[in-house]
This record gives sequence, C-alpha cells and structure tokens, in this order.
Amino acid sequence: MQMNKLTAHEIADEDAVPVDIDFLLGRSETVDTGKQIFKIGDLAREFGVTLRTLRFYEDRGLLSPERRGTTRLYSRRDRARLRLILLAKTLGFSLTEAKQLIEVYHEPDGPRRQLAVALERFEEQQKVLIDQRRELDASIDAMNVSIEFVRERIDQRAEEG
Repeated sequence: MQMNKLTAHEIADEDAVPVDIDFLLGRSETVDTGKQIFKIGDLAREFGVTLRTLRFYEDRGLLSPERRGTTRLYSRRDRARLRLILLAKTLGFSLTEAKQLIEVYHEPDGPRRQLAVALERFEEQQKVLIDQRRELDASIDAMNVSIEFVRERIDQRAEEG
C-alpha cells in the first residue's frame, strides 16, 4: 500500500497554526530537561506540527532520525534543525532554501557564517515580502473598486427591471 505524498504547499496548509517566533528563535525556550532523544510525537506536540509533516521533512532530507524498528528517534540536532525549518517556513522561505541555510552550519566557521548568511537572506526576504505586500495592497484596492462597480451595476439593473 502506497502512502500519499504531500507537497510542501499541503504541509504548509496542514500545519497552519499560530507561530511563536520567539520560540522558533530560541528566545523563549522552555526549561531544558537535558533530553537527548525525542520520539516523533514529542516533536510534533512541542512544535505544533503533524506526524506527516515530520515524515515529509525526513523524506526531503531535512531531518534524519535514527530508526529502532518502526520507531523514529530524533536527536537534539534534529530538534534544532526542525526549529530552523519552521523558522524559515514562517519567514517565507522554501524548504530548499531552509536546507541551504541549515547546511551552512557544517561548513568551516559554520556557526558564525550561518548567522551572517541568515541575516543576509532574511534582509533579502524582507524586501521580497514588502514588495509582495505592496502588490497585495494594490490588488485589494482594485478588488474593492471592482466589487463596488459590480454592486452598482446590480442595483441599476434591479431598479430598471
């Protein structure tokens, strides 16, 4: 039996819950229990995502849990990667872009370089989002004018007929 494959867009829709940006940035971390291994359900609950989403990220090579039989065991590294994936997704990046940002960490001078690359990409993405908002605002304004126009036409026809 073959499971249905989810697209990145379907994953985004499936996990449409309010995002705690401070949590994703690691600024409002809950008390660290020192836990080293997490089951799939642990991460799903903590991050407010579905099990399907975590399996999808694994299929995409973003997470790589250890397998013990049919049980997936995620490391602290996987948990940190999930946090970065969800942060990138929240900021409007694709999963490919998220993976690229994460992989910088493993290059020479990775942690510092990852921050520098992230800042550069975040600033670029901010400009993209501002442009998109401007375009959306223009479309909404045009839609409002169009709706008003159509309503006026309907009212005119009702008065004529």
